Amino acid sequence: MTVARSLVLFVVAALAEIGGAWLIWQGVREHRGLAWIGAGVIALGAYGFVATLQPDPNFGRILAAYGGVFVAGSLAWGVVVDRFRPDRWDLLGAAICLVGVAVIMYVPRR
Repeated sequence: MTVARSLVLFVVAALAEIGGAWLIWQGVREHRGLAWIGAGVIALGAYGFVATLQPDPNFGRILAAYGGVFVAGSLAWGVVVDRFRPDRWDLLGAAICLVGVAVIMYVPRR
């Protein structure tokens, strides 16, 4: 159950951080205004709180692992929201990152 909870938290954190950054991007780069920027700031703040809910007590480990989730999640966000088409190298890089997440977070430790 702990691994499943951790995975769900990583997905929620990715949605908050990537979504928040995207909202700010839309507010600034696409001239959608302060409401978009404000929503992005709130989402980014929510990401910070979600990360604290991870069962592992080590900040550095969680943030390092989340980096891999962020890479893969950003590509997925691009596919779904911006119609980005990753090439095989994007996909390979994301897969490598996710293997890194699994090693950092879920290998048995003493």
